[in-house]
Amino acid sequence: MPQEILRQKRPEWLKVRLPEGSNYLEIKRLLRSSGLHTVCEEANCPNIGECFNQRTATFLILGNVCTRRCRFCNIEKGETYPVDPEEPERVALAAKSMGLRHIVVTSVTRDDLQDGGALHYANSILAIRRFNPESTIEVLIPDFKGSEEALSLVISAAPEVINHNIETIHRLYKIARPGAKYKRSLQLLESVKRENPVVITKSGLIVGLGEQFSEITDVMKDLAEIGCQILTIGQYLSPGKGHLSVNKFYHPDEFNELKNIGYELGFKFVEAGPLVRSSYHAANQFNQ
Repeated sequence: MPQEILRQKRPEWLKVRLPEGSNYLEIKRLLRSSGLHTVCEEANCPNIGECFNQRTATFLILGNVCTRRCRFCNIEKGETYPVDPEEPERVALAAKSMGLRHIVVTSVTRDDLQDGGALHYANSILAIRRFNPESTIEVLIPDFKGSEEALSLVISAAPEVINHNIETIHRLYKIARPGAKYKRSLQLLESVKRENPVVITKSGLIVGLGEQFSEITDVMKDLAEIGCQILTIGQYLSPGKGHLSVNKFYHPDEFNELKNIGYELGFKFVEAGPLVRSSYHAANQFNQ
């Protein structure tokens, strides 16, 4: 992929203001005092200022070190930490303090754990429900290496939304997502609907890694065919050295075209735009 693209200035539509504001600082303090991580911070999300100022965040459980080495992701890779049994309650209490009505939880991938962290997800959902009975819950889960038993643990805890990101096209999996499998990710989403049709399923794509437009729409068709209801599509932004470079900056008009295609394919909600990330405006997606 052409390295010179990395040295080009980002288009105007990808520029964001530096995060600031009283809510932003308050949420930062709350998270630090609670000993919690967010994917907003660990993945250098460009929307962190907007979301924190709106008093929203996506909690990152099971530590902040991932066992996989996806080449598009900024989250730290390496030796993991033991699972913290008190983390679910801390997440639940932080969500209550923030006044969240739709609570989003994700995690690093923990292939070192027998169940991939599925029980910890279930415990987190139950704790959140106990302290926030009026709120809805969305989890963005890893693939649990294809374990149906692990997935069932999460489904049995009854979150309203189960999200698993497909991330990229089939052809680029070995480059971008070593350790993951395209068909396995599709099967996971399909299994959720088969086991509990009431649960809303969701997935996300990043574009700009070298895919063709037709390959994006092929992935969208695959997701639509298995009953995935919500889809997010956003621009890949390289975290820096050691990560994949940006092959293309998609124009907002191209994202609008993808959004229209998504609705034509039958998705209930499509969030597509340069700065869209998987949990961006998650509450609005659920409500609509």
